[in-house]
Order: sequence, then structure tokens, then C-alpha cells
Amino acid sequence: MSVEGEFFLSITGSIEYANFYDIDNVYCKYGYHCGPDWTVVRGIEEGLTQMCKKSCDVRQLAVWNFPLDIAFKSINPHGWPQLVLSIYGLDFFGHDVIRGYGVCHLPMTTGTHTKKVSIYVPKSSSIFRQFVAWFSGRRPELIDPTILASGSGRELTRMVSQGSVTVRFNVSMKDFFKLGYNNGQDR
Repeated sequence: MSVEGEFFLSITGSIEYANFYDIDNVYCKYGYHCGPDWTVVRGIEEGLTQMCKKSCDVRQLAVWNFPLDIAFKSINPHGWPQLVLSIYGLDFFGHDVIRGYGVCHLPMTTGTHTKKVSIYVPKSSSIFRQFVAWFSGRRPELIDPTILASGSGRELTRMVSQGSVTVRFNVSMKDFFKLGYNNGQDR
């Protein structure tokens, strides 16, 4: 039962595959970040995919096809939900290390959408620190990856591009237009 002034956003889909530069044996941890007026009404807020190896063909993709299923309600579109990805994998020494982070807003229009999310990994501040991090397996890592979904505090973080993750979304909304909001989509 919906309260007057509320609208609903339902997302299904999957974290499809990753295309990384020289990285193998990876898995993805995901979660959602949204504004204070948003509430999860159904589904899983965070999860972990299986570990996978790159394909042996020319594309060299890490394929997860991991399902997403969540529904939100809100009284305000401010703070629209974002998907936050943290990619982990094994390094040369078998250490479980961060391979990168990515963030994308959930689509604002109904239908099927495919998004290519850029993945970035934190970079050490000096060459010496980079060598120590590589040798010890203790690379720079964010304490809270949702900082990437907010606007504050991330301007000091040095990142290096690591590849991309393709995510497919199936979006449906209820009562969004009835409340007078316009996302540029024909009703």
C-alpha cells in the first residue's frame, strides 16, 4: 500500500561482465547508495558475485551474470540511488586485493538499460609506496567505497583507470509521473 506522495522504483537486471587490463581471478562486491528520503522495500541491498577467470577468447572477459533485484520507495527524487561496485581479485602472490571501484546512477527511465561502468583503482602517492604495496599485497583501499557516490571528500583520491564492468538494468516505476515529476520520458 502506497502513502500519498510516495513513488516506487523497481530494478532487476545483472552485473554482466568485466573487461580489465591484465587482471584475472576477480569477483565483485556491490551495494547501493541513496539519499535520506529513500527506503529499500524489497530485495538485497548488497552482495558478492562468484570469482571468475577471464575468458580464453580474444575479448578476455570476466563473466559473472550475477542477478540484481531491489525496489525503493521515496517521496523525493533527490539522492537517486547509485550502484557502487568494488572489484577484488588475487594478485601474483595469491593475496586478495582491491582491483578497482565503480559507481553509476540507476537509470531514471523505465525499460531495459545497459551501462558500462568505468573501474578505477586507488594509486599510491609515491613510487616507493607503490613498490611496497605491490610487494606486500597491501594496496591502497577505500575504507568506505560509498564515498565515491557522494560529492564530498573524493577530490583528494588519486585513481587509475582499470577497465569497465557492464551492468544491465530493467527499470519500472510507479506513481512517479502522478506526483508531477518529469524525467523526459513519454508516459
